[in-house]
Amino acid sequence: MATQQTKSQDELASKGLVSKQPDNIKEENESEEEIEEAAVVVPPDSGWAWVVMVASFLCCTVIDGIVFCSGLIQEQLMKEFGVSKAYVAFVSSLLSGCYLMAGPFVSAMANRFGFRPVTITGAIFGAICFGLSYFATSVEYLFLIYGVLGGIGFCMVYIPAVVIIGFYFEKWRALATGVAMCGSGVGTFVFAPLTKILLKSGWRQTLAIQGVIVLSCALFGLAFRPIQPITLSVTNEEGDEQEKKKLNGHGNTVAPTPQLHQAAFTKPLPEGRFAYSMPNSAHNTYMGASQRNHYPTAQEIFKGMNLERRPSGTAQGSKGTELKQLRKSQPTTPNGDPQQLTFNLHKELTTVGENEEEAENDNLLETEAKPVSIQARRHTVSGRRPQDIGKRSAAAAHETHHGQSHSSRPMYRDDIFFSGSLTRIPQYQSQTSLAYHMSVTRLPTKQDMLEDRQKGCRICPEAVRRTLSTMLDTTLLKSPAFMCLAFSGFLTMMGFFVPFTFLVDRAKDAGMDEQTAYGVLSGIGVVNTFARIVCGSISSFPAVKPLWLNNFALTAGGVATILSGVVINTASQWTFALFFGICIACFSALRSLIAVDLIGLEKLTNAYGFLMLFQGLAATFGSPIAGILYVATDSYNAAFYFAGGLILLSAFLCYPLTWVSRWEERRNEKLTPLPAA
Repeated sequence: MATQQTKSQDELASKGLVSKQPDNIKEENESEEEIEEAAVVVPPDSGWAWVVMVASFLCCTVIDGIVFCSGLIQEQLMKEFGVSKAYVAFVSSLLSGCYLMAGPFVSAMANRFGFRPVTITGAIFGAICFGLSYFATSVEYLFLIYGVLGGIGFCMVYIPAVVIIGFYFEKWRALATGVAMCGSGVGTFVFAPLTKILLKSGWRQTLAIQGVIVLSCALFGLAFRPIQPITLSVTNEEGDEQEKKKLNGHGNTVAPTPQLHQAAFTKPLPEGRFAYSMPNSAHNTYMGASQRNHYPTAQEIFKGMNLERRPSGTAQGSKGTELKQLRKSQPTTPNGDPQQLTFNLHKELTTVGENEEEAENDNLLETEAKPVSIQARRHTVSGRRPQDIGKRSAAAAHETHHGQSHSSRPMYRDDIFFSGSLTRIPQYQSQTSLAYHMSVTRLPTKQDMLEDRQKGCRICPEAVRRTLSTMLDTTLLKSPAFMCLAFSGFLTMMGFFVPFTFLVDRAKDAGMDEQTAYGVLSGIGVVNTFARIVCGSISSFPAVKPLWLNNFALTAGGVATILSGVVINTASQWTFALFFGICIACFSALRSLIAVDLIGLEKLTNAYGFLMLFQGLAATFGSPIAGILYVATDSYNAAFYFAGGLILLSAFLCYPLTWVSRWEERRNEKLTPLPAA
């Protein structure tokens, strides 16, 4: 057997699939698993997933509610510390800016440690920062503790709450994301009057109570338990002769299935389809790891091979399971060519149409394994999910098989930041559910898996470096289409927080009742809530162009902001709240959809990283600049002209995006060398 395996490895090496290794390395590798496996997460779309959605909604309610209403404490800070409105604006703007700029780094932490630990840690850290702000002796103290550190803590709650929706939902992703993101609007609606009530006791007591509220996100984060991946591996070449005849269908013995050694996943050649980055290779970036496109997907690794599918932690060849069916799919490869993937499925439930009680009593029926083409339902390979998918504890996600860890890496998925309906993605429409998830799941390297199994603390493990190298890959900055989108987002976010910061003060200066002014601020949250649902529903239709919705919303929001100070009364301010609420809802909901349309799904994570950095930087300086304009003119009109003009300009930048994207595609096609004859 050992001789056969060595021969098989030599053959694979001669074909360029694996690297030829010295004998001492071979012996070390042979002590590990002979057949490499891949862990692929298939979202449960039901059960505990709805609990996760509610927890995400509550986290967004608390975090966004406090961020959007943070400008309300500025008046008391100005009186106590004797600073100008422009200077004190940095307190809230640093909170909102760092809350966004820390996104790539928090994403890397979530990739290594998981959503639940990062969320809980962030909630505790944010609560401590708010508690320490109670003892502030200067506004600079608040810059650091409340703004910078508090913003990082908020980001540690916000990023997992947003990203985990895509991990738990497939069919209902757009709906679940829309509901969860409604927490932003609900938070504004709730925290505007709540902050007003708390400020009667002073800003210090307000921050202390808000810190306790932030701590509640640690309880919500307990719901973010990891999903046990489905393990895929090449089927064993050994087996019952009779079963082989069944699989063949002609009474002939099936040829041995090629086996993938560990090296097939971790040490491929530095060029071609399996172009991982090896340590110190030319593909390494300043982060010490390669970008996403240098790592193969599970679909590329297992292309055309018989696969065994089972929940992680289940021993291979388990006696308690029987083959249910051998099913085929016709996915497309990343190059667009049709490619057949065959799966030997284990631990499947009975066919669709049987009720849950029958499934529990007879969920492992033995059937002849023959090829069956997928006809109707595409949600799962077998027509129904395995019984235990979506019903596991946190510890289950770290169960091992022969010492191999099966914990998942969420940031290794190409679609992890995609918030819309998956039906908009061509890869999802053209293949089965499991095949799609294989096509968007990038595999970990040997070093990554080794670090996951080892105990102890590493300053910057590969799971962190690899995520950062992907999210901060500077090659995307060479794309004109992306830079237009990024600069548009920068301008939008620079004016985004200005109305939240100065709306109440302007209304009070104009003679409006304070209660009414706070009601208008809450009204923006109400409109934002409903607009997110409507925007998400409309964008689910393939015929609807997200860019058009975005352009209309930004244009309307920018014009409304500019004109909001012409007449200041209840009717005009509520009209402004209506248009501005729609504007921010569409802007937030459509960013990922537009990015995918422009640059492709495989670059979405990279795009999201830079979008967060640009928008965080803009949020940091937007409100202080508006404060400077107020100080210079002694009028809030200039601040709102500034904010509205930036939002309107950001819309103008998005108008030619489709043309720019097409021009860029034509340019890239001309620059791409033709394949050799």
